[in-house]
Parts: sequence; structure tokens; C-alpha cells
Amino acid sequence: MSKKAKRPALGQGLENIFGDGIEDLISNIEQSSSLQSSTQIPLSSIRPNPYQPRKVFDDKALHELAASIEEHGIFTPLLLRESVQGYEIIAGERRFRAAKIAGLDSVPAIIVNFNDEQMMEIAILENVQREDLNAIEEANAYKNLMDRLGYTQEVLAKRVGKSREYCANILRLLKLPLEVQNMVSNGKLTLGHVRPLITLEDEEEIIAIASKIVTDKMSVREVERYVKDLHANKPPKKVKHKDPNLINVENIMESKLQTKVVVENKKIIIKYEDTNDLNRILELLNCIEE
Repeated sequence: MSKKAKRPALGQGLENIFGDGIEDLISNIEQSSSLQSSTQIPLSSIRPNPYQPRKVFDDKALHELAASIEEHGIFTPLLLRESVQGYEIIAGERRFRAAKIAGLDSVPAIIVNFNDEQMMEIAILENVQREDLNAIEEANAYKNLMDRLGYTQEVLAKRVGKSREYCANILRLLKLPLEVQNMVSNGKLTLGHVRPLITLEDEEEIIAIASKIVTDKMSVREVERYVKDLHANKPPKKVKHKDPNLINVENIMESKLQTKVVVENKKIIIKYEDTNDLNRILELLNCIEE
């Protein structure tokens, strides 16, 4: 690889350079250099990847890896790039953290020249492909790819190997109150637990239900039934004597679009939060051409 890699076009990036196998790319680079030909880099000169989407690292797993490193050393070099001050991690942050715990002064590394866009794609796609992210980390990672690399949801879905509907639903998690997002990040709630909460509008109600889920150790099915019953017991918001067929259409569209929909007086009203949410809905309706 040349010292100055060309910056890829937005929305294309590594796909044009390496193909779709980001995990294979990382593995091939790491395994292509033996420990004898890799470079020993002081831990003090290494910084975490600024685009690392994973924020939660399993402490027990890190200590187990540290114990293995103490006994056997590091078999697979870290993948680094030079920065203004030292080096930044492209792949191998778990090994980096475990090496610190093990008391190492330096680690074997392979130095490659990736630009910011390539580095971000690798950091996010590697974690997504290895399923190392919790749902909130995954949602934020997708949002970063869309915001910083100009991905549409269509392109995003292709790059991460997921359906467009899956990506849209994951991104909707970022509409939840931060307190509830933290419950997901901390492993107290799963994606299945909070999915029924996405369509609720009252923030205090969402937080109260989320807390109840954790306290009562509710299953996903129990949460779905609870939210459904809660809505059934509320005074109906629909117009009195409204055509049941229109109500059914509203329910179908709300489920599909994950937002409030009103069908009345020969018109359809679809609620959206902001420009990104509008684009999400337009993509679900196949109204955006690539």
C-alpha cells in the first residue's frame, strides 16, 4: 500500500478498494506479517481509534485475555496507523487494553496508511460483522457512517449486510431517552425489550416502563403485551365513530414506518422528527432514488 492512500469517494470507501470482506481484510493484513517482521511499539505511543464504536468492554473477558497474554504473549499484531502524536489503533483495541492489564511495555504492530474515512469504515464494519456491539453502539455507528460518510440507509444496509428495515429500526433507538439508551448499553435491556417503546411519545412514560422492565425482569413477550394492554386501556385518541378500516390502515402504516400516522378527510398525515427521520421514511416508501 502506498504511503499516501487516495481518499475514497463518499459512500463508497473501502468497498472499491478491498471489497466487502472487512473482517477478512483485517485478518489478511494481520496474518500476512509474522511477529518477526512486525514492529514493537510502546504502549505509551498508542491511542485508541477515535472512531471506535464500541464503548463497553467486558472487564472479565479483558482480564482473561490479559492472563493469556502474560503466559503466551500476543500472537496477532495490532493494526496501527501513524498519527500526529504516535499511533492510532485501527484493529486490536481489546489486545491493547489487555496488554496494559498484563503490564506490557510494548506490543507487536503492523503499520498501515489509512485515511480517516477508511479508518472509520474499518472500525465500524469490523465490529458490526463480528457482532461485538450492543444495539445503541450499533445505532450510533450507523448514524456516524451516514453523517460523516454520506451514506443513505440503502447504502448503509448494503455495507453492513443488513436489511434496510433493520437499519431503520436500529436508528430509531436513538430517539429513546438517554436514560433508556444507557439501560441498553449496560445490558439491562435488549433490543427486543425497547422496540415496543419506540412508538411511545411520552418520555416520562418510556422511562417508567423501561425501569419496570428491569425491576420486574420482564421478558420481551411480557413487554409487548404490557405496552399493548397499556394502549388498550387508554382513552382512544382516534376520532369517535372513525371508520375501522382507516384505523387499521393507520396501525399498519405506523408499524411499517415506526412513526405516528393519521388517515382522515381523504388525506394521510405522516409525522417525522427531523430531516434524517424524513429521509428514513422516504427510503422505506422507496421515494428516494439512488
